[in-house]
Amino acid sequence: MDTEDSITEQVCQESDVQDGELREVEVAGHTVLLVRNKMEFSAVGSKCTHAGASLSKGVLAGNRLRCPWHGACFNIRTGDIEEYPTLDCLPCFKVRVEDGKVFITAKKRDLESDRKLKAMSERCRSNENTMLLLGGGTAALVCAETLCQEGFTGRIIMVTKEKHVPYDRTQLSKAMDKTLESIYLRQQDFFEAHGIEVWTDKEVVSVDTQGQKAHFQDGAVQRYDQLLIATGSSPRQLQCPGSDLENVCSLQTPEDANRILHLATGKRVVILGASFIGMEVAAFLSDKASTICVVEREEFPFQAVLGPQVGGVAMKMLQNKRVKFYMKAEISELQGENRKVTEAVLASGEKLPADVVVVGIGVTSNSAFLKEASIAMDRRGAILVDLFMQTNVPRVFAAGDVTSFPVTLFGGMTATIRHWQIAQAHGHIAALNMLKKQKALHTVPFFWTSLLGKSIRYAGYGKGYTETVVKGDLEQLKFLVFYIKDDYVIAVASLNFDPMVSLVAEVMYSGRQISKAEAQSSDITWMKQA
Repeated sequence: MDTEDSITEQVCQESDVQDGELREVEVAGHTVLLVRNKMEFSAVGSKCTHAGASLSKGVLAGNRLRCPWHGACFNIRTGDIEEYPTLDCLPCFKVRVEDGKVFITAKKRDLESDRKLKAMSERCRSNENTMLLLGGGTAALVCAETLCQEGFTGRIIMVTKEKHVPYDRTQLSKAMDKTLESIYLRQQDFFEAHGIEVWTDKEVVSVDTQGQKAHFQDGAVQRYDQLLIATGSSPRQLQCPGSDLENVCSLQTPEDANRILHLATGKRVVILGASFIGMEVAAFLSDKASTICVVEREEFPFQAVLGPQVGGVAMKMLQNKRVKFYMKAEISELQGENRKVTEAVLASGEKLPADVVVVGIGVTSNSAFLKEASIAMDRRGAILVDLFMQTNVPRVFAAGDVTSFPVTLFGGMTATIRHWQIAQAHGHIAALNMLKKQKALHTVPFFWTSLLGKSIRYAGYGKGYTETVVKGDLEQLKFLVFYIKDDYVIAVASLNFDPMVSLVAEVMYSGRQISKAEAQSSDITWMKQA
């Protein structure tokens, strides 16, 4: 380490820090995380690079440190990312022990930053090997960055039909008033600096897998050596009379979020669907719209994923903010005047006044452009991939929301899981295998939803669960719910119970099964076995 701009400070006595302890210490007025693992010390940045959670409250398993909020993992020896969702590594500092005293040496610039970009290779113009990435979401972004970090010097082209470089789509329903610049995952100059071409406003219309070419709506054709399809999904369109009226909105882009917020402020809002988009939009607009009604076919919000217990809690939270729910109900018609929606008519005949209708009734895979290709898909249009993100066609990979993939930690069943973290993990694995580095996907699905300043966290894959074990108190908004199938835990959800979901995720990651009896028990020694 260069000493020119470095600082060395004693931070504690060796005997003060227990094995496995995560301790925040101060170096030159900046907080650093000191970790003692198997009697050896490491020091890294103290905040998760994804959303700024304090890593001192995280979960340590060997050299892996998992964030307590959203499950991102870092190597405590190098600061490198070991699990998503995040794009940047942690700064890493030198530690030495002398005469029972612990010293940390750190560069000033590393202390002042809370993140570090892993070294990226430079573009070599004579290398004509082309990686074509269809899609401008987080799967394609992580794929592009991983290619550079793994030494690829050829051409990387990321193509998106949107007007923007990749942005944090999870924010669109949680914070609809954010500026574009604040949700961009990387700024334009980042792509220019690292030789990654980003083509915006460009839509793919077909792929010729034999000729290794992609055709675009504007008539352009681009050849590739390796192809990644990461085109994501689009909101399912409402099919009923009046669905084409003005002020009937779906949420897909930053422009959609801004428009919905503008239309809804001070107005009467009807939201169709009580899953993640619908509930987050209802929560965000709860103090901005004059009235909000949520219409849902199921008995509880989030029912398909989180179940009636957690869904019931979420519903009460929003009911306390004057959001009105119409459950086990369906829309039959939208009525309007002068082409603008004025009422949503339920199948029961009840009419809900509406100045704006937000449609959140699910999504469909963006794969129609592959209809002439020989790429295998399931009946819903999701591209089938193996654990290497490889399709049935050589040199063609797929990642993110548009895929159906084997969930190895949960019986190897094939599933489409549209989580932010999953898309990033897919992009990373796809890049490694595009470079023939033979790396299989090994991840625990992890997601979160935010309502009224509170986050419900979830890890695992709970499809087909038959019962639950609840710890804490649902009414008091402090709980941990285990989802059980065949006497084993297959998923977990929590509210105000950090870092338990991250801890359970780490146990699952290790391959250890958690029994129903262990979930029910007050003995938590199994949690130490991650």
